[in-house]
Amino acid sequence: MIKEKKTNPWAWIPTLYFAEGLPYVAVMTVAVIMYKRLGLSNTDIALYTSWLYLPWVIKPLWSPFVDLIKTKRAWIVAMQGFIGAGFAGIAFFIPTDYYLQVTLAFFWLLAFSSATHDIAADGFYMLGLTSGEQSFFVGIRNIFYRFASIFGQGVLVMFAGWMETGAIFPSTAGKISLAWSITFYLLAAIFIGLTLYHKYILPHPASDAKREGLSAKKLLEDFLLTFESFFRKKNLGLMFFFLLTYRLGESQLVKITSPFLLDTADKGGLALPTATVGMIYGTIGVIALLLGGILGGIVVSRHGFKQWILPMALAINLPDLLYVYLAAATPDSTWLIIMSVAIEQLGYGFGFTAYMLYLIYIADGEHKTAHYAIGTGFMALGMMLPGMVAGWIQETIGYTNFFIWVCVCTIPGIVAAFMVRNKIDPEFGKK
Repeated sequence: MIKEKKTNPWAWIPTLYFAEGLPYVAVMTVAVIMYKRLGLSNTDIALYTSWLYLPWVIKPLWSPFVDLIKTKRAWIVAMQGFIGAGFAGIAFFIPTDYYLQVTLAFFWLLAFSSATHDIAADGFYMLGLTSGEQSFFVGIRNIFYRFASIFGQGVLVMFAGWMETGAIFPSTAGKISLAWSITFYLLAAIFIGLTLYHKYILPHPASDAKREGLSAKKLLEDFLLTFESFFRKKNLGLMFFFLLTYRLGESQLVKITSPFLLDTADKGGLALPTATVGMIYGTIGVIALLLGGILGGIVVSRHGFKQWILPMALAINLPDLLYVYLAAATPDSTWLIIMSVAIEQLGYGFGFTAYMLYLIYIADGEHKTAHYAIGTGFMALGMMLPGMVAGWIQETIGYTNFFIWVCVCTIPGIVAAFMVRNKIDPEFGKK
């Protein structure tokens, strides 16, 4: 047995959760912007990138087997290596004529590796820290996960935009595929560095060991029993109605906002430069999202989840009307666009708090951790399926009508929140 290595948690928790967040934002957001800049249609972008949610949908199905094979530390290092290789593969094939098929294959590698890394990292967090340390660092890990979002869809997209215009290297001006290739090589280098760093710095908790006496058959039996108990919960129909509709509008909006900001005026877009989109949606937008989430946590801790679920449902959905205005008016003011995106993201962060609290609420009881994981799988499914058709709908009816359609799609989620409210314990969520 490896002797337990004492390591200051500050040395590995920030980097571990930065490494957890970065590939997710690369797959879900950066890929959308990259494919748009490479000339792919909105229909194809939404369909192909929505499929990439699938590993997070089915993640609960293989999470038990991460315990069976190797240690969580070994899984973390291995998956980070695969992620680095995936970024390098995308970078290498972007300039080729058959970039779409091959880069999508590497994005699939990234998605599965990232989902598996999530399982291992969250498990390792509990094994590598005492209960007091876990409570102390929960906010720290969330901050660095969000920082990965800012870095990914903000800083990296801005970097790619500067490369497109030749602001960094004049030789890359106008060479969009080269600009994005260099951006993904940078991501690969970051992850190679993270892999080597974590291989050295991560502690070796005595509890992080292969679970002896377990077999694949026993794990499968336990999982099926856990899965079955999830489907025996009360008010099952209402629960699924909420899980699959609460973000029905947002699931389609998120696939089209970046293409809308980037598209030319003759196509109904706002014709913003890539670097500006990175600044607006990836930096200011993420900060507004984070502030909304913090505000949501504060008000629920004071007054309870039941009192705030309906206002949160309105907050996540009503600001979508701002995109109807932007598409209809196509304003020239960048600051007006920034304010609109910031308000929408602030509302999304505030309203998404209700979704996460509902997942915790329905997971309460026996098999809490497994039921929460299953709930997050349905959360990903609720984003994947509507997102797949969002591009086709937009290209069929245009940007303005598409955003009106998104607003119509928010109605079931608001209704679901109203219905769920009556089932919630008034004390749940209070500090």
